[in-house]
Amino acid sequence: MKSVALKAFPRTLVRRGGVKKLRHSGRVPAVIYGRHIQAQNLEVDAKELEDLLHHSASENILVDLTIPEDQRPQRLALVQEVQHHPLNGRILHLDLHEVAPDEKVTVYVPVETTGEAIGVKTGGGVLEHVLFRVKVRALPKDIPEQLTVDVSHLGVNMAVHIGELVPPPGVEILGEKTAPVLAVKVPRAEVEETPAEAAPMDAGAVEMLKEKKEEGETAEAAPAKGAEKPPLKGAEKAGDKAADKAAEKKK
Repeated sequence: MKSVALKAFPRTLVRRGGVKKLRHSGRVPAVIYGRHIQAQNLEVDAKELEDLLHHSASENILVDLTIPEDQRPQRLALVQEVQHHPLNGRILHLDLHEVAPDEKVTVYVPVETTGEAIGVKTGGGVLEHVLFRVKVRALPKDIPEQLTVDVSHLGVNMAVHIGELVPPPGVEILGEKTAPVLAVKVPRAEVEETPAEAAPMDAGAVEMLKEKKEEGETAEAAPAKGAEKPPLKGAEKAGDKAADKAAEKKK
């Protein structure tokens, strides 16, 4: 990776009010840290930083940092993180990680594709980007801006795994070798669930239901065992006549 020049200045404004004033003056607060150094507060020109980010093809940027009037005026650093305002996108803060030219570093590198997968072109599949970045280890000068993978040979249900990626010279790709990076899948069709239509009853089932219904009605009409039966109409009339005769004799 080719390094780009960036000028920075030691920063003394660290409180919230001072940082706000710094941004209004066209500067961006920054910090540089590393394994062998103590973190140091810096500030960089906002316009220069915006131009640097705009012309970079990757999120991994190696900078030749110049800090005038500093004990170590020349540094080599990687852009670690750039914080943006969530609404207007203005750069709020810059993190730099100092590195040594002869010491390997571990960074994430974006994965890009070239070609059209045969499974997409003729098989109706969809190319899925499972991993957008992979972890690599290399000297700062050997860090690639991106890894480009040719997917033309991918058919349906085929994938490219981490172990199949071809790294540039001097670069080691880290991670589980069997983990998929890119894959061609068949899109899952949406199946509409329709309620099952009620099956028509056959004649035999209808007759059985009819018989059960008639048996139920007969059981309800029959008196329970041990219950008194209601008197017949003739018996009621005979009882009434006997009562009338007994009343006449008393008179």
